[in-house]
Amino acid sequence: MSTESTIEDTIKDQIASNTILLYMKGNPEQPQCGFSAQVTQVLMACGQRFAYVDILSNPEIRSTLPKISNWPTFPQLYIAGELVGGCDIVTEMHEKGELQPMIEAAVGESKPVESEVEE
Repeated sequence: MSTESTIEDTIKDQIASNTILLYMKGNPEQPQCGFSAQVTQVLMACGQRFAYVDILSNPEIRSTLPKISNWPTFPQLYIAGELVGGCDIVTEMHEKGELQPMIEAAVGESKPVESEVEE
């Protein structure tokens, strides 16, 4: 098995295993770009905990995820296994009041834990 298919499997498993998952630069306490910081703040405002992957410390994921998602930039937010989008889309959905209900529907009774996803 090639390394790339292993990374693809890892990414698919991360997305499937986490109700709310943010691929970002840095971490929620110390985002390493303004877009990641903005999406983190929007998610925190929604009041649900979320998992994240720091793509700066995971270069294989950083290079492979855009091929899987057909989304070239970071951050990338996944809710219930589906790509929601990047900073502009997430921010716009939050401002329109669309993000909160989507998150609450995905979370249901479970409470995702804010944590770094292990490879």
